[in-house]
Amino acid sequence: MSRRDPWGARAAALALAGVALSAGAFAANYEVSALWTPGGDGSWDYLSVDPAAHRLYVTRSTHVLIIDTNTGQGVGDIADTPGAHGVALAQDLGRGFVSAGKANAAKAFDLVSGKTLASIPTGNKPDSIMYDAKTHLVVAFNGHDASATLIDARSLAAVKPVPLGGSPESGRGDDLGHAWVNLEDRNELAAIDLEAAKVTGHWPLPGCEGPTGLALDVAHHRSFSSCANRVMVILDTQTGRKIASLPIGDRTDGAEFDAASADAYSANGDGTLTVVHESDPEHFSVTQTLQTARGARTIALDPTTHTLYLPTAHFGPQAAGSKEKPPILPGTFEVLVVKALPGPTTAR
Repeated sequence: MSRRDPWGARAAALALAGVALSAGAFAANYEVSALWTPGGDGSWDYLSVDPAAHRLYVTRSTHVLIIDTNTGQGVGDIADTPGAHGVALAQDLGRGFVSAGKANAAKAFDLVSGKTLASIPTGNKPDSIMYDAKTHLVVAFNGHDASATLIDARSLAAVKPVPLGGSPESGRGDDLGHAWVNLEDRNELAAIDLEAAKVTGHWPLPGCEGPTGLALDVAHHRSFSSCANRVMVILDTQTGRKIASLPIGDRTDGAEFDAASADAYSANGDGTLTVVHESDPEHFSVTQTLQTARGARTIALDPTTHTLYLPTAHFGPQAAGSKEKPPILPGTFEVLVVKALPGPTTAR
């Protein structure tokens, strides 16, 4: 991508590239509605939304950038989070937690001031991180020792590790004491009882290779795992039964589900966003493949405004035959804002 490419031309091209694949479906149709350019160098990973405070937290490797979702401007920064991968928000306690993968720690901070409250030891290389409102537990999924560290969000102390039996990627919870996590090396979804601090199920993801992104339809007990071999596998989270498998884009790393629209999303590094509509808990279909931007492979949803955020940047050329990631061009970090177009949608 060239920095000389004007956003006006890109926006028109991106909007036109959203192709509805199910002609008979009245599911929502999406567009890239804005492009934020908060700047800053370095890589990025997961991002999280605080709807009430209108804040978007974006991990930037060594720190966390805070963006005002009303303006798209950076309004704060959480420093000293080496190897930052994810942010878990405990709004009921006024606290946030950053997984600092290179420090083998979770950094707790105050949601109002941004001040660091504690550094809590975890397992080896915490990656995805989540909060469960019922138990007040933060769960840090440790990518290099196949475990999850449970942290009491009130006392800011680690409770105990939970062996997972595989290398965890994205994890999600239902705020009712249950969590699920993709095990990337086993092509499985693990179910966790947080109150008992143990894994209660290892469920195969048939046809899935390398599950990364994970989303949940909590009300209907469905999980959406986005996989490296360009499929999304949907399971029943109570039994592990496979419900469906659908095609998605390449190089996925993030997924979301919006209960209001009954749409699941896979963010794909090939520059696409796959939209999967849930007609009912047994029937799913791909309704749109939206052109986004190269590298936009993680995603966050604001469930109150139904807005999606996808971070990326512009990249330099990749050396011929190299398996290394192409270099990120300095000063090109951006966040794509995706919204549904006005029009009829399928009501469940």
